[in-house]
This record gives sequence, C-alpha cells and structure tokens, in this order.
Amino acid sequence: MTQPTDQVTEHGGGVWSLRVPIPDNPLGHTLVHVLDTDRGPVLVDTGWDDPASWRELTTGLGTLGLDVRDVHGVVVTHHHPDHHGLSGRVREESGAWIAMHAADIAVVRRTGSAEPGRWLDYLARKLAAVGAPEEHTAPLLAARAAGHLRTLPGLTSAVPDREIIPGELLDLAGRRLRAVWTPGHTPGHVCLHLEEAHPAGLPGHGRLFSGDHLLPEISPHIGLYEDPDDTSGHGGDPLGDYLDSLERIGRLGVAEVLPAHQYAFPDAARRVRELLDHHEERLAGLLALLAVPLTPWQLAERMEWNRPWADIPHGSRNIAVSEAEAHLRRLVKQGRAEAVPGTEPVAYLAV
Repeated sequence: MTQPTDQVTEHGGGVWSLRVPIPDNPLGHTLVHVLDTDRGPVLVDTGWDDPASWRELTTGLGTLGLDVRDVHGVVVTHHHPDHHGLSGRVREESGAWIAMHAADIAVVRRTGSAEPGRWLDYLARKLAAVGAPEEHTAPLLAARAAGHLRTLPGLTSAVPDREIIPGELLDLAGRRLRAVWTPGHTPGHVCLHLEEAHPAGLPGHGRLFSGDHLLPEISPHIGLYEDPDDTSGHGGDPLGDYLDSLERIGRLGVAEVLPAHQYAFPDAARRVRELLDHHEERLAGLLALLAVPLTPWQLAERMEWNRPWADIPHGSRNIAVSEAEAHLRRLVKQGRAEAVPGTEPVAYLAV
C-alpha cells in the first residue's frame, strides 16, 4: 500500500500523484495523478481552482522535472470543482486537451450557461418541495436577491474538447488506459483502467484511477443528478447507478486502486463488497425510519451522519437531503417504499 507522506508520491511504472489542496474542506486535498506517455505527461484530474492549489500543482510537477507547459492532456474523472477546477488553466498554459464523459460535459455546459440566479431559484424551490423549513430556504433567497450566485464553484469551469467514450482505450501513446463509465457520484463519472502489469508485481489486472468512485475509507456522496431543466420529477436512480457501477469495478480484478483522495490501496473487490453492504444496511435503516410517513427533509434529519443534524452546516444539509432523496428513489424503485397520496410536501412510507 502506498501511503503518501509528502506532496509527491511515486507509484511506479511512470505514475505519480500530487497532493493539491482543497481550500476549507475536510478532505484536505485531491490526488492529481501524472501519467507519463510517449507524447508527454497526462494528468488525471487537476484540483481546485485556487491560487494555493495552482502553486502546489506546478510545484509538484517541478519536483518531477516537469513544467505545466509540458502537459499533453487532462483526463477528468468527473466535473466536480476539486477535480476539474484547474483544467482550464492547465490548458491555457500548455495547449493540452481536456477529456470528460459526455454526461458531465453536459453539466459543465449547463452550469456555465445558466442565467444569474437560476440555480438558487431552482435549489430553493426544490428544497421547499421536499419539506425544508422556511428558515433554511431564506438564506438562499437572500443570496439570490443580493446577486451572489457568481461566487458559487463550477460556474466558470472549462468546457472539455474531447469526449470520453465508455469502454474505449484513450489515445495515449505508449499506454493502455481504458475508460470505465461509473455513474453514481455524478452522471458522467469515469474510472480509468491502466491495463498494464503492476510495476511491483502485485497480482491482478493492472491499476485503476478511481476518482471518487472507490475510496479506501470514505463512502462517496450519492445525491441526485441536479438539472434545473428537468421538470419530469423523475431524475433517475443515482444510487442504483452507483451500486451497478461498483459491481462492474469489482469484476475488473485490479491489483491496486489509485483514488483521488486519501491513499492508494489493493483489493478493490473487498472494498466494493464493503460499500455494497454499507448501502444495503443504510437502506434497511431508512425503511425502519419510514414506519411513519416522512418527507425527504424529515428523513435526512433522522439519518445517521458524521455529526448531529444540529451541527451540520447549511450547505451540507442540502447535500444530506439530496442523499436522502437518492436513497428514497432506490427504495421506491425496488418497491420497498412509496409516496403517500395527498401529502404536500410529499411524504414516503415503507411498504
């Protein structure tokens, strides 16, 4: 197991990771991976768009004897700002291409073209519809009135110029890197399977750049695929997508996982089993709570988080209720829960 202690970690076989800080975030940093190719270095993710993060990224490259202008391409596992944030600046400095799955490219385009205020309007309406109290939605409406929308992350993200096709071998000279579509954390999340023998001879089929899909100690957030243009009320089944994607990754039999947070680890199949068990246990726990009708907000208030609900900040509560909704949608799709007719905001009950 590679346990990074410095800003740069060598993983062997022309692969390194750089610790790029995420400002004011308990995760601390994103692991940006550098992959040597015959046409120059390719980055897997780039980190948060922040001056300190940029300094760490360029310093880390310098430690490897590289300049950011040497970067040939950027492969983005998903659109979140701690992964895609600096991609545009890397492209400006180097002329590198940026590749991302089409579903997440669509999110980047939609977010960047939104009119000021539209996202906060959507979020306030959505939260009210799932039972959020007025004191929670009031700050969103106040921010809307004050024109603070343009301070939100992701609104100026670079639009990628290459589309990652699931199952394809990426055009990386001298390397075999295959895209594996793993929706769940985002609709277009991809893992990247480096189909080459492990440099230390570990048993298994190559290595996996797992982004946020598979982390050694953290269960990634699974919320809704937010789209202000979607008026259908369906929104898919992100948790079902994630569980299916986990099983797909478990079947690859990789020797080592190189995630975007924490540290590299072996035995992906064991971690996959842990996460599948975790979500099944959580679904069972939610069914017990739904012995009485609850709105998604009420369910989120009663779920187990890493701190009491009263201590969860405003923005994190939005994320929590989105995760509660994703689990509810899974239970409804499985026929284990249903909406209670005539309730507004809509409440759900176990069946």
